[in-house]
Amino acid sequence: MTDNSRVALVTGATSGIGMAIARRLTHAGYWVALHSRASSAVGLQAAATLTGAHYFQADLLDEDARRELVTQVYTHYGRLDVLVNNAGESSMIPHDDLLAATPDIWHRLYELHVVAPWQLVALSEPYLRAASTPEHPASVLNISSHAGVRPKGASIPYAASKAALIHVTRPLAKTLGPDIRVNAIAPGLVDTPLTDSWDEIREHWIRESPMSRSAAPKDIADVAWMLTESRYVTGEVVVVDGGMNLL
Repeated sequence: MTDNSRVALVTGATSGIGMAIARRLTHAGYWVALHSRASSAVGLQAAATLTGAHYFQADLLDEDARRELVTQVYTHYGRLDVLVNNAGESSMIPHDDLLAATPDIWHRLYELHVVAPWQLVALSEPYLRAASTPEHPASVLNISSHAGVRPKGASIPYAASKAALIHVTRPLAKTLGPDIRVNAIAPGLVDTPLTDSWDEIREHWIRESPMSRSAAPKDIADVAWMLTESRYVTGEVVVVDGGMNLL
C-alpha cells in the first residue's frame, strides 16, 4: 500500500449498509477491510472489485475471533485509521410478547451490538492512535438504529441493544479524543436484503415520513463518509430516517 492510503475496517460489509459504506470509502481513497461472519464468497468477490480491499471472516460473537480479526487487518495493512461497527442482526418479536424475548435472544443481541463493538474499539485503539493526525484524526463509527432513539424496532431486545450502542458512543468520544473521534448513525428503514419482506412497514414509511420513502444504503453511506472525513465532529448521533423522528 502507498504511504497515504488510509485503512478502514467495516464489519458486516458484504451487503446492505456495510457494503455501501465500503464502496463509499473506497471511492474516497480508503483501502477497506471487508468483514462478514459467513458470506465469504460474496466478500471475496466484493474485495476483488474494490481497489485495495481485502476480505476477512470472523464470528463477532466469539471473543477470540474478534481479537484475530483486528490482528489480521493490522498485519495485512500495517495501519488502521477507521473502524465502522456495522455488523448486526435483528429478531422480529412483537413488543407485547414478552416471553418470546428470551434471555438467549437478549444475550445474543447485546453481545453482537454492544460487547463486540466495544471490544473491537478497545483492540483497535493503539492502531487508531498511531495512525491519527491533526489533519485526519482516527475515527470510530457505530451503526445503531432509529429504534435506539425511539420506542420502535423489530423487537425490544434489538431496540435496547441499539440504544446501548448509542450511549457507549458518547463516553468513548469523551475518553478517546482528540486522537480518535467516535460517532454513531441511527438509520431508519433502509432497503436491504434484511428488509425485503417488510412491505407493510415500508408502506407506512412512504406514507408518513417527510421524505416519502425508505432509505437506500447509499443514503447511510454518504453520512458515514461525512462523519469519517470530519476533523472535528465527535460524540454525535445522526438520525437518518427521512424525518420520521419528527412525527
